[in-house]
Amino acid sequence: MSVPTVSPRPAVRHGWAQAVAAVLTGLAVMVLVAALGLWAAGAGDLPDDAFPRVVAATLVTAVGGSVELSGNAGVLAQTRAGVTVIPLSVTLVGALVIGGGFLRPLRHRAVASVGELAGWAARIAVLWLLALIGLALGARQTFAVDVGSGTLSDLTGLFNAAPRVGFSADVPLTVLFGLLWLAGVLALALLVARGAPVPGRLLRFQESVRPAAQAMVVLLLAYVVVGLVAALITAATRGHAPATFALILLGLPNLAWLALTIGLGATWNGRVHGPFGLPMPHVLDAILRTPDVSSLNLGSLTDYDGRWWWLVVVDAVLLLAVAFWTAATSPARIRLWQHAVHLAVALALTVLMICLTCRVSAHYGLSLLGIGNLGGGLSGELFLRPRLWQAVGLGALWGLAAGFLGGLLARRVHRRGEVSGP
Repeated sequence: MSVPTVSPRPAVRHGWAQAVAAVLTGLAVMVLVAALGLWAAGAGDLPDDAFPRVVAATLVTAVGGSVELSGNAGVLAQTRAGVTVIPLSVTLVGALVIGGGFLRPLRHRAVASVGELAGWAARIAVLWLLALIGLALGARQTFAVDVGSGTLSDLTGLFNAAPRVGFSADVPLTVLFGLLWLAGVLALALLVARGAPVPGRLLRFQESVRPAAQAMVVLLLAYVVVGLVAALITAATRGHAPATFALILLGLPNLAWLALTIGLGATWNGRVHGPFGLPMPHVLDAILRTPDVSSLNLGSLTDYDGRWWWLVVVDAVLLLAVAFWTAATSPARIRLWQHAVHLAVALALTVLMICLTCRVSAHYGLSLLGIGNLGGGLSGELFLRPRLWQAVGLGALWGLAAGFLGGLLARRVHRRGEVSGP
């Protein structure tokens, strides 16, 4: 009498239908978040039915694409404008949903060949390419600039110089950076997901790389959750609910991850001039609205309000928690100094990513008859950029210290494997 055998549960097939579902779901979530955020910010009142095009432009910038601003104010006048900002709330939800859709058919697998992973990723990339082209072609619009009444209005009418400002996506750059963004999302999903299969030749690297990478993702998401709680409390106690929800749906990670770097001791340089303004907290606008370039760091924040020292405490608690978790989930043969080095490298790379994605730059102006920027509400400038290598270095130092302390605390925790030495 033969013994019955139970066949292993087959993995879900990853064909074109699954790729379409993954891409469409990711796009739908990104469109929903961007549209709600823009609506809360007042973009629903834009003229000429421009709202869908602004949503498309927001998605283009969320995946690293390029949107160019242009101006036209007749023969005797010029307009100039430019904006560089990534709505990281839209970016984050898109990355989570598309990454989850990429991993879903690969569950119940321990190992997958390079060819299999590449083929599955290629299907998603082809559909994502079509979506990028559609978004880039749809992200274009022109608006008239209201110069008000008075002498300026009379001059613009006399010289047929009514200013108009528009935007349009750069299709080649949007396709290039959008595909690079997708490649990063899929690679990161394979790297951090605990049950994600990897090629056999890479199995020996996942013990040292995956726990630290997972810890950084947990850290970033934890900071977003903390920022969300703070924003909701602010909306409930101080009002300005529409502006707060616009911030949550468009740029919550921008501010949350900025706070993470400042808590590490990093400095950001910036300036706010003209009608531009930074969203809550109001302290950012107050510190940066100066005649010269200002420094945004723990010193300037605590000079404004001493309670901002809590950023250091939050950083220390969350970093120690993820460091302990990293060490506790790593094989016991990983030595203490290795934990420290792994977390130092991971946090340095994370801070580098934050510095590259959270910088902001915006300006616009109108000149007439060769006379510089006209005053009033027709010119403005806003920028915020990090002292890059200082921030990365501080991230490495904090990671080294947190990794060492987390490894010490995890020594009492039972882990798989045998200790090979002290």
